[in-house]
Amino acid sequence: MNRLLATCLFLLVFQFLNSFSQAQIAYQRPTYKNFYIGTYGRIGADWSFVNEGSIGRRLNLNNMGSIGGRMEEQDYLELATGIDFSPLVKGDSMNVTVNTRFAVWSNSLSLFGNSTTSSMGGLTLAIPELYVEVTGVGKRDRVNLWVGSRLYRGADVHIADHFYFNDHSGQGFGVEVKNTRFATLFVASTDTSSTVPPYFYLNIKTGTPALALRQRAVLVLEQDKVISESSKLTFLAEYHRMGNPDATDTLPDLAYPGDNGYVLGARLNTILPRLLMGSFNDLAIRYGRGIANGGDGGVSRTWLTFGAPDLVDQSFSKAYSWSFVDHILVNLSERFSLNGYLIYNRSKGAATSNDKAETFFEKEVFNRKEDLTLGTRGTWYISDNFHLLSELNYSQRKDGEQPTYAMGKFSLAPTLSISGERNVWARPHLRFVFSLARYNENASENLYSPYLQFVAAERWGYYMGVKAEWWIF
Repeated sequence: MNRLLATCLFLLVFQFLNSFSQAQIAYQRPTYKNFYIGTYGRIGADWSFVNEGSIGRRLNLNNMGSIGGRMEEQDYLELATGIDFSPLVKGDSMNVTVNTRFAVWSNSLSLFGNSTTSSMGGLTLAIPELYVEVTGVGKRDRVNLWVGSRLYRGADVHIADHFYFNDHSGQGFGVEVKNTRFATLFVASTDTSSTVPPYFYLNIKTGTPALALRQRAVLVLEQDKVISESSKLTFLAEYHRMGNPDATDTLPDLAYPGDNGYVLGARLNTILPRLLMGSFNDLAIRYGRGIANGGDGGVSRTWLTFGAPDLVDQSFSKAYSWSFVDHILVNLSERFSLNGYLIYNRSKGAATSNDKAETFFEKEVFNRKEDLTLGTRGTWYISDNFHLLSELNYSQRKDGEQPTYAMGKFSLAPTLSISGERNVWARPHLRFVFSLARYNENASENLYSPYLQFVAAERWGYYMGVKAEWWIF
C-alpha cells in the first residue's frame, strides 16, 4: 500500500514538474530581438592664466548656459540603452522598445577624476530617460505610442547646446499618428532653492509640512505640414494647467487659485539644395502666455515660468514670453562648413514692475528680461582627420531695468577627428581649445559670468584646455 501511494505521489509530482517545464518553455521564450547601447560624453582638463590651475568655469554670461559657445563645458557623460521586443505572433508589425538613459556630472564643476558621488558637491547620477515606445500599432495609420520619462525634443543648436522651440522633456505619455504628435506631461519638483516658477506652497496633508511645487499638467499638440520636397512647416500648441492646493485653517493664505497658460509657435525647416548635402536653415518663433512663459537659463522649456505673479489677482495671467531662433548650416565645399545661429528671448512676469517684484513668498525676482546672442562656427577640413574649428560669439542680456550685460568671445580649436569624415557631425574629437572673451564694463563690475565670479572683475577672460567629445547613437 505504501509503495502504491509512493508511486502515485511520484507520478503526480513528475506530471506537475513536466507541465511546469512545458509552461516555462511556452511563456519564457526570448522575445527580444535587438539590444542597443549609445553614449554621449566630453572630458578634459583646462588651465587658467589667473591662478595657474584648473577652474572649470564658462566664459559665457550668467543665466545663459551654453548659449554663447560651449567650448569650455565641463565633464559630462550619458549612457543610453534600448531593448527591442519582437511580437510572438508572426506577421504582427508592432515593435516595442524599452529605452533608458543615465547621465553623470559634477555639481562642483570639478574634474571627474577628482570627484565621487560622496564628495561635497560631487558627482550626480540622473536618469533623464526611462520610457517604453510601441511603433506600428494598427494596420492602417501605424500609430506610435510611448509612456514614461523621455527627452522629447527636436530642433537643437548644437554649438550652443540649445534645444529650442519644442523641448517637451519630462514624464508622461504620447501618441503619434503620421504627421501629428500629442503628448501629456506631468511636471512637479521639490527644488525649493529655485525661484522659477515662484509657486511653492506648504503641503500638510501628510501631517508633516513639506515644501513642494504645484503639480502641473502640460498638453502638447504638434502638426507637420510638408510644403515642398525641401521645406516643412511645424505648428505647435500647448496648454498648461496648475491645480488648486487644499485650503487649511492654519495656512489659509497659501491656498492660491489654479492657473493656466498656453503656447503657440511655428517652425520652418528648409533644406538648401543648391549647397552640399546636409545644408539647411531652421527658423522658429514661439509665444507663451500665463504660466507657460518659461525659457531662460539656456533652456527653452515653457513650464519653467519666468518672473513674479500679480499679487492682486494671484495669478500669472498677464505674463508672456517671445522666443525667436534662426539656425543655419551651409556646407560650402569639401574644405569648409559654416554653422550659425541667432537666439532672441524676451520674457515678462505678471507683476506690473519692469524690474524686480515679489513672489508669493516675498522673495524678489526679476520680472522682465531680454537676451540676444549671435554665434558662428567655421569648420576647416585641413585633411580627413585634422579639422580646425573657429568660433565667434556675441551675447547681451538685460535683467529688469539694469544696464545691459554684454560679452564677445573668440575660440580656436585644432581638432583630431578620428572618423576621417569631412562633416561637422563627425565624432570622436580630440581638441586643443583656446577661448578669449571681452566683457563690457557692466558685466565686469557685476561679475556677470561664472568665470568672473571666480577671478573677480576683469574686462578679459581666458580659457585654455584639452578636450575630448564623442557620441554614438
